[in-house]
Amino acid sequence: MNKITSKFGSEKISKLLLKQAIPASIGILVMSLNMIVDTIFVGRWISVMAIAAITVVLPIAFLISSIGMGIGIGGSSIISRALGKQNIPKAFEVFGNQISLTVALSFLFVFIGTFFCFPILQLFGANGDIVFPATEYFHVIIWGVPFLAFAMMGNPVIRAVGKPNYAMFTMIFPAISNIILDIVFIKIMDLGMFGAGLATSISYAVSGLFVLWFFLSKNTELKIVPKYFKINISILKEIVALGGITVIRQGTISLLIIILNYTLFKYGGEISIAIYGIINRVMMFALFPVLGVTQGFLPIAGYNYGANDSKRVKETIKTSILYGTGIATLVFIGIMLFPDQLVSVFTDDKELLSLTPNALIIAFLATPVITTQLIGSAYFQAAGKAFPALILTLLKQGIFLIPLVYILPKFYGVNGVWMSFPIADILSTLVTYLYLKKEIRLNLN
Repeated sequence: MNKITSKFGSEKISKLLLKQAIPASIGILVMSLNMIVDTIFVGRWISVMAIAAITVVLPIAFLISSIGMGIGIGGSSIISRALGKQNIPKAFEVFGNQISLTVALSFLFVFIGTFFCFPILQLFGANGDIVFPATEYFHVIIWGVPFLAFAMMGNPVIRAVGKPNYAMFTMIFPAISNIILDIVFIKIMDLGMFGAGLATSISYAVSGLFVLWFFLSKNTELKIVPKYFKINISILKEIVALGGITVIRQGTISLLIIILNYTLFKYGGEISIAIYGIINRVMMFALFPVLGVTQGFLPIAGYNYGANDSKRVKETIKTSILYGTGIATLVFIGIMLFPDQLVSVFTDDKELLSLTPNALIIAFLATPVITTQLIGSAYFQAAGKAFPALILTLLKQGIFLIPLVYILPKFYGVNGVWMSFPIADILSTLVTYLYLKKEIRLNLN
């Protein structure tokens, strides 16, 4: 048994969580900074409509790449539990099936995206002046998506085998590449949206190739072994049951984006979509440490659940929620104190500067409570309990946020959209807390 992964079952939980969460947080931070810088560059060097175009296109790319993410998270849950039971052959077979599934499905969806570009963009809210820059951007980044899907698949597996620093690099290297290439292609070469898309697509390739290098060259418990590429139906079903949660969640987010973009365009025009683009980037950046704690939680909880150590599983849940809530509270305070300064980083457009800070404050009002919802849904995924994991994962974006985004603007206009976010956070957190409390009482005592 590898000494690194065996520490999941013996080392102090708080120390383990920091070892896993800090690299994950740094990786998410750098990727978030990358997307923020990307938004700043296109907003300042191209146009305000370029921000709106990216806001429309990226959810499509992330929907396709979420196939890899879902396969990665679903498979890594099985791998973590297999390692906890010291079942190394099963871990290898699961990983081989993950690779085959990711490659086949990501290229299939790229083919669909390429030949149905315009109707897909329209579906996701490309209207008015947004259509041309969105189309130009989409045509380029679609070819980098298979690399992104492979990287998304490999990232949670790298964490599952106890190498969180390398998982961090899968996010840092493409982010740095994208920032450098943005400067070259947009600022120096003046390639506009084509240059922005080219920089993003190449950065996806950097990430995917790094993950490929890791599993071919590093000394880990898992390697790329072609004989395991053959699909095993029972393993495939288990991967799909758990990984499908992530794909359905991303699909729900994409549906939410469609509804958001149409609602924002209806009640506030293109400028409201640009406002949401800025809010979305701030969300990705500000919450990076909370998401890092959630990612750090998964392999520790999965390993100890596989080892039938319910005491350590409960301690992992408690410690993760405590750390995440403290961080989320600090984030909330920072946003409430400096909304204008945050918005001014992205744009010097007077209309955006006047409208976005208030929207930002409203959207972040429930930030201190979100960790319970994130850890609660992650626990059920780590434990291999697909149905409750699916329901809890869909609570915020699907069950609560989509209806709220549709209903509230009828009464409060564009502000109704921003109000939907904290209301959905509070409701989903409450339900998750009750569900998790029952699970601990019945199955972890």
